[in-house]
Amino acid sequence: MNIKKSIPNILTLLNLLSGTIAVIFAVQGELVLAAYLVFLGIFFDFFDGFAARLLNVQGELGKQLDSLADVVTSGVVPGIVMFQLLKTKNTLEIFNTAIISWESQKIEFLPYVGLLITLAAAYRLAKFNIDVRQTSSFIGLPTPAASLVVLSLPLILEFSSFDFAVSVIENKWVLVAVTLILSFLMNAEIPLFSLKFKKYTWKDNKIKFIFVAVTVLLVAVFQFIAIPIVILLYIFLSLFYKENKL
Repeated sequence: MNIKKSIPNILTLLNLLSGTIAVIFAVQGELVLAAYLVFLGIFFDFFDGFAARLLNVQGELGKQLDSLADVVTSGVVPGIVMFQLLKTKNTLEIFNTAIISWESQKIEFLPYVGLLITLAAAYRLAKFNIDVRQTSSFIGLPTPAASLVVLSLPLILEFSSFDFAVSVIENKWVLVAVTLILSFLMNAEIPLFSLKFKKYTWKDNKIKFIFVAVTVLLVAVFQFIAIPIVILLYIFLSLFYKENKL
């Protein structure tokens, strides 16, 4: 076995392993642990591509394996997490119509809306593999970015001292809206810049350096609340960059 060629695939498999363990924790309701494992998986996901480019061992196997791993880490896990969030929040009166009783068991239909994230992520990843336009940039929100938004929610609920942010997340309508918006953005025809660096000059990477610098500042100030803000910034800067050629 060629060790050099295997390094990126090993990193991808570590992404898949992180995502698989995160699935177990998410099903058990351990959403904070699931979030940390997804973050770890996304870390491996970033560096598998970096390693492939650095070692010049990019290939079709790695591309397919990467998408399969992302389906789990950035598709299945956030779908389950959103399901759990919708299931555990206080049920508004209007949602009582979305509950049926069968053999003394209550079945809520609303939490299953969260699984739209999983379906949208799988569809996006399948499109990505055959879309020749997405070699140096993205069309639609990358699945790891959407996953970061969802996995930030239980962390905000657990650790944030911003009462307003917590109350917003505890609203089921907000969670449904986040689900629908992220599902749409992942498959929308919106051009977004990639954080892959081919060169490291300011001229070639203005938008990326600005984004990274502002991201560090936001995280330092707002902690986990910064994650959805950063994703919104990412979309905004991509549109601004496209129109004005920063």
